[in-house]
Amino acid sequence: MKQVLVWVWLVCLHTAHAYQVSDDRGVSISFDKPPQRIVSLLPSLTETVCALGQCDRLVGVDRYSNDPGRVKNLPQVGGGLDPNIEAIVALKPDLVLMATSAQAGERLQALGLKVMALEPKNHADVKQVLEKLGQVLGVGEARRVWRGIEAGMQAAAQSLPARFKTKRVYFEVNRAPYAAGEASFIGETLTWLGVKNIVPASMGPFPLINPEFVVRANPDVIMVGDVNFAGMEGRPGWAGIHAIATQQVCVFTPAQSDMLVRPGPRMADGARLMAQCLLRVLK
Repeated sequence: MKQVLVWVWLVCLHTAHAYQVSDDRGVSISFDKPPQRIVSLLPSLTETVCALGQCDRLVGVDRYSNDPGRVKNLPQVGGGLDPNIEAIVALKPDLVLMATSAQAGERLQALGLKVMALEPKNHADVKQVLEKLGQVLGVGEARRVWRGIEAGMQAAAQSLPARFKTKRVYFEVNRAPYAAGEASFIGETLTWLGVKNIVPASMGPFPLINPEFVVRANPDVIMVGDVNFAGMEGRPGWAGIHAIATQQVCVFTPAQSDMLVRPGPRMADGARLMAQCLLRVLK
């Protein structure tokens, strides 16, 4: 009888420490203890793990993860859409973080790996991902990190004069062109800053748009990465857009673009960068 009671106590003790967290697929992942060997296949998730103070748990990252600088020294296991499965397995992770749009999740799970898919698209998603990863990692830093993000965005907004509220902005994410709409985290940051986005929420977070739409919208300011800016003036009708004609264009370096297009802990830095750009071009 005594042995049975001891066994029951051990089972209850184990169960008390086990926990489950649901990812963005709606899949519930069970943990007996916080994972210690993590492979991240999405830069924003890499940055979030590190913002929570747990960079040391990362044992591998995708080829695009480059912040903080220390993650550049970790083994790279391909991209989020084309990961090197063998390289991931060889790292013996107890958790693989990836985007919901990635295709390798089922294969990794079939090989016995624990997979969590998270893909934030707006501010609320970023906050939720922070909370979920904080829970998974067993750390209580998520609220502190989020408060810092909000405070940084608020400070950026307060740095801008009220007259900017009438300014209309076009943010180009990638050539084609793909834009950051009001519903995206970039669009929400622009709203925090008090300016207007020419791409309405009804068009989706990051829609592929007709270039003529931008010509007709005639934005006051254009924000774009330097790679995508090349040749922009030569697009039919674009030379006459107010932002281009008056040189009110914010052109971001590749490093700055990386920061701006990642929904994660550096959103406040992105807000400050956009605010500085607006102050510079709208003197």
